[in-house]
Amino acid sequence: MPYMKDGKRDYKRENEEYNSSPEQKKRRAARNQARAEAVKDGRAKKGDGKDVDHKKPLSKGGSNHKSNTQVVNASSNRSFKRNKDGSMK
Repeated sequence: MPYMKDGKRDYKRENEEYNSSPEQKKRRAARNQARAEAVKDGRAKKGDGKDVDHKKPLSKGGSNHKSNTQVVNASSNRSFKRNKDGSMK
C-alpha cells in the first residue's frame, strides 16, 4: 500500500495526497449527486445502509443518469473482484 509508515496506514498523508486531489473531489461529488437523486426519488433513505451502485462504473465511462444507477446493499456493492491496483475486473 503506498500510504504506509512504520507498517501502519498513514491516513493523514493519504487524505492530503489522494482524497484531497481535484480528481477525487470531482468523483466524490458525482457519487454524492447520484445518492441525492436516489433519495429524492424515494429509492433510498438516509441511514438505510444501502449504496447507490452504478451499473456501468463512472471510472469506465458510466454516467449518473437514473437508468445507470440502482440501490443495493452496501456489502453487495463493495464485494466486486478487484485488480491489484484496486480497479474492478
